[in-house]
Amino acid sequence: MKINEIKNNINLIDSYLYDNSKVKGFSKDTRTIAKGEVYVAIKGEKFDGNDFIIDAFNKGAILAISDNPDNKIISYVKKNKKNLIVVEDSIKTLQELAIYKRSLYDIPVVAITGSAGKTSTKDMVANVLAQKYKVLKTPGNLNNHIGLPLTILSLEDHEVLVVEMGMNHFGELSLLSKIAKPTIALITNIGTAHIGILGSRENILKAKLEILDGLCDDGRVILNNDNDMLNRIVEKLSNVITYGININSDFRGKNLNLETMTSSFEYNNEIINLNISGEHFVYNALAAIAVGTTLDISLDDIKRGLLTFEISSNRMQIIKTNEYTLIDDSYNANYDAVIYCLKYLNGLDGRKIAVLGDMLELGSHSTLLHKKVGKKINELNLDLVVTVGNESLNINKEISNTLNYHFDNNTDAINFLKENLQKDDYVLIKASHGLHFKEITEKLQ
Repeated sequence: MKINEIKNNINLIDSYLYDNSKVKGFSKDTRTIAKGEVYVAIKGEKFDGNDFIIDAFNKGAILAISDNPDNKIISYVKKNKKNLIVVEDSIKTLQELAIYKRSLYDIPVVAITGSAGKTSTKDMVANVLAQKYKVLKTPGNLNNHIGLPLTILSLEDHEVLVVEMGMNHFGELSLLSKIAKPTIALITNIGTAHIGILGSRENILKAKLEILDGLCDDGRVILNNDNDMLNRIVEKLSNVITYGININSDFRGKNLNLETMTSSFEYNNEIINLNISGEHFVYNALAAIAVGTTLDISLDDIKRGLLTFEISSNRMQIIKTNEYTLIDDSYNANYDAVIYCLKYLNGLDGRKIAVLGDMLELGSHSTLLHKKVGKKINELNLDLVVTVGNESLNINKEISNTLNYHFDNNTDAINFLKENLQKDDYVLIKASHGLHFKEITEKLQ
């Protein structure tokens, strides 16, 4: 049995965890915890991880870290001779452990943020780097103050770490950057995601630039030069590498060819092929080329890494049914991402249908940005637009030259689509995660 009352004494935790060869990893979820892992009890909005400490031990946890164990847990630990470390703040302890773990590794760390495209860029970059190195990357989109430390604590014999960093408020990226201490910081774009919280694109830029707070002294900064907000700061930063399509950049894509399922473009007199379509994925690929080149990956290996890249579930995932093709991008949505998807849909041959839901966290900008989507649709050649939710009604109201319908809930939209979809239709499904549009994708398959 090991019960310690610890108040800001990270050295004691370090000594126990890293001198103990039986520790296999860290987990905050008893549903997936594996034998030999350390369970970190974290209190969330819906659940208190301290309530599941006994369950964690029963599933093989070698140690639990808790900031609020009750008498029942203490009795269980003493009776069953389990290892429990009591701390002042479980989350802070998790972060301090990650800082310590990071300090043990002298390897490239690529940190990626941006208003849109973080996860797909992270996956593309990791796949390119994996052609030469053993790579650890952020699983899924676990990109916050808990997910990032857990990723770092998964480091073993890896040669490169690729982490995604998300934020909603000022200060969040600064914290993540200081934990990860990146050697390369990549910003995909500055758009309108979280503008309802941060107030303006200028503030979003300021918040995203916090990724530089923990950047190593000789670290590189990689920026999308075509993005208006990032373009204006290129000259103000040192060690900057740029990529783009429209503006001359260090890594520039030319002669784009966007097919239904694939893309290609010219870079450095070579043709780069992708097994996914859309201009935004060309930008992601250019970012991956920039990172790969910086870390001494040959162009042939970069091309292979890009060609074998696979998109994550619910992110521009092409699903062919017996009758029609679904383009599932239902994981999340902001204005910029919606426009990217609509432009892709517009370029397809066949009947084109957009199923759009609310874009959340836009605050006072919500009505304006939803209306802008509707106005953009008027510039495209779509055949049918279906909107769902309260805010997306503003999209519907602006559409003047495309057949459109609005529904208050997913069920009604699903029933309408089932009755009206035709053979060989292309159906884009896009909304913020809170609209649960994954349900629409599943019901239409």
